[in-house]
Amino acid sequence: MAQLLDRAVKLGWVLLKSVLRFLFMFFNNCVAIPSYCLYLLLLQPLRIWDSSTFWHIEGIMFKWLLAMVSSWGWAAGYTVTEWGDDVRPISEEEAMVIVNHQSTGDVCTLMMCLQDKGTVVRKMMWLMDHVFKYTNFGLVSLIHGDFFIRQGKAHRDKQLVYLKEHLDKYYNSRDRKWIVLFPEGGFLRKRRETSQLFAKKHSLPHLSHVTLPRLGATHVILKTLSAQLENGNVVNKTGNKHKGLKWVIDVTIAYPHARPMDIQTWIFGYKAPTVTHVHYRMYPIKEVPVETEALTDWLYQRFVEKEALLAHFYDTGSFPTLDRQKEAVSRQMTLDPVWLCMVQSFAVASGYMWYSVLQYLYCCVF
Repeated sequence: MAQLLDRAVKLGWVLLKSVLRFLFMFFNNCVAIPSYCLYLLLLQPLRIWDSSTFWHIEGIMFKWLLAMVSSWGWAAGYTVTEWGDDVRPISEEEAMVIVNHQSTGDVCTLMMCLQDKGTVVRKMMWLMDHVFKYTNFGLVSLIHGDFFIRQGKAHRDKQLVYLKEHLDKYYNSRDRKWIVLFPEGGFLRKRRETSQLFAKKHSLPHLSHVTLPRLGATHVILKTLSAQLENGNVVNKTGNKHKGLKWVIDVTIAYPHARPMDIQTWIFGYKAPTVTHVHYRMYPIKEVPVETEALTDWLYQRFVEKEALLAHFYDTGSFPTLDRQKEAVSRQMTLDPVWLCMVQSFAVASGYMWYSVLQYLYCCVF
């Protein structure tokens, strides 16, 4: 009887915490996202007069919004351990980031682990499935200039044309540095069987922890954003300060026991504190082919390597070094709780200010 009572108390406490977290995040969204939109609406004259300053300010507020999402997981004990190359030294250089995709929690994990990478979060562009456009964060991503891609053969060709136009219009003009995409084109659990059948049919490696990547978006990004070469020299034909992509950063996300963490877990916090592991490997852009066939082989090889990395992680709990002679050294990614509290306080203060202003204007008009 005592054990049943104890279990009921623990369950009740978990439910209470989940409800309180949901209410806090609902309030968080209600004050932070409208405040972001209203600040940018107020700054539209600055966008016309000095667009670079406008997008600099927008980037700072965008980073704060992503920090709020990170704080949801951080407060629940969901942290990140990093492995492999240290990407911080190249945070100010242009890079394409390719990531394996297992769940909605992948985006939250990236929002957290990129917070301490210089100006990356402020100046990054995301490629996400079009359904994210209709989430609470969709309006923010639209304003920031992220690209929402529609999956499926019926839309593929048009989407790649739209992506090329989007990059031409927004990437350089908004001073973007890193562009993040999930080449698999969907969650692991949804695509694994189809990918394995395709691999078997075309004598490709059998993959269990990742799926074979799709080439389209990767090819468009490399063709559009890589620096053009003439006689071996970089030619900047755009007339701006951008010199083209310099790196491809291969990011592998691993969850303990191969159990991905989804956005619902981040919101309600009903799972025990968990460490997500993120492995980085950097490739100079000159090592990445642009021709279709060669790029396909290169991209497939990256995901074969991801398969090996994840298999090793699930067996041992750690990632290997590239030469597999010893275990890699991990780094605990940390966030400053004081800074997170300041960001949250600014959001609440902004929400109260805008509520007061709009209420005053409403009273004056009516």
